[in-house]
Amino acid sequence: MAMPPLWTLIAPPVLGGVIGYFTNDLAIRMLFRPYRPLYAAGRRLPFTPGLIPANQQRLAVKIADGIMGSLLVPDELQAIARRLLDTERTQAAVLWLLQMALDQVKLEQHRPRTVRILAGLLHDLLNQSLPKLLRVLARREDFLESQLNHFFDQVLLELSLTESQATQVASWLLEVILSPDTLRLALVDFLTDRNIQVIDEDLREKSTGTYWVVANLVGVRNALVRLRNFCLDDREAANARLAELVQSLGIQARLVRLLQDLSLQNLPVGTARRLRKTFRDTVRSYLQTDGPVLIQTLTETLNWEEVADVLLTRLQNSRVMTVSLELLSAELALIVERYLEKDLESLMVQVIPVMDIDQVIIDRVNATSPAELEANIQAIVRQELTAIVNLGGVLGVLVGLGQSLLLWLTR
Repeated sequence: MAMPPLWTLIAPPVLGGVIGYFTNDLAIRMLFRPYRPLYAAGRRLPFTPGLIPANQQRLAVKIADGIMGSLLVPDELQAIARRLLDTERTQAAVLWLLQMALDQVKLEQHRPRTVRILAGLLHDLLNQSLPKLLRVLARREDFLESQLNHFFDQVLLELSLTESQATQVASWLLEVILSPDTLRLALVDFLTDRNIQVIDEDLREKSTGTYWVVANLVGVRNALVRLRNFCLDDREAANARLAELVQSLGIQARLVRLLQDLSLQNLPVGTARRLRKTFRDTVRSYLQTDGPVLIQTLTETLNWEEVADVLLTRLQNSRVMTVSLELLSAELALIVERYLEKDLESLMVQVIPVMDIDQVIIDRVNATSPAELEANIQAIVRQELTAIVNLGGVLGVLVGLGQSLLLWLTR
């Protein structure tokens, strides 16, 4: 039996390899191309557009369902949120926002508006909110109890005048309260006819010994009447005699010692406690009734825009403000962390429908052109697709070799 021609043995593997290679390549290309439907004689040609462009809407839905069903489940979103909103990142974000706000305040073009806003806030806080809050808090029995008790025990009980202070107070008393003219008028007011008669009768009845003899034989009635007339008729001389009497009796020195010895610590313990309670009740009652009115009256007299402008200037030039931003951002970050630990699960359940991630994915896939979609997929699985094409060629060669072997055996 004669051998078959050589070309009949070589042709099947070559043709099989070429057909397998280009068939797979054509099949892969038909997944994406043509991008648009083609028409002939008014009829659309089959397999146009390609498989993926023809089913892009359904593909988008499937991709969204796959991502939302297996990748972006609520637990995974919670884990992502925890990683994104950890304490350090949250603190950095809050600090950035606070610094941005402070920088905006420093801009001159924004300063008038910021001053007006801050002035309105301060006026509302001190003129409306603070009086209402003070009126409510003052009704509580324990309002400022520890603070007022501390003030009473540490300040009022230990309050005492130094020698120089006592000397100044004593001088003021002698010049204003106990001046000679005041003493003279008080003496005149005291020495009425009725009082002189009572003094004279009491001395006559109750005195004994030498005093009884003087009271009954001489009497004090005429002396007191002459003293009153002297104070009324000769005012300057009376004032001079009283001033000399105050000086000779050392009244100022006595007042100085009295004022230095004057202290609430000398009171009995029970009296001091009752006085402390009375002091606390008086302050609380005043704050409840007159405190709000006093605050409102004071706030009405202030120019709040000037106050706000001064406050902004101090804040801008204050180093403490910059340091405080870091502390404030840290505290706010801890508050956010505690809130997330408590309510993150329920929050994510509410956030997922609002974010509408699946629709975003669908819209994004639909908005991508077939050419871009092909380029993106090719960039991801280029090696795999090339391997499929090469595998088709290899399988074609193997099938061709099988045919050649079968032909050779049959000859």
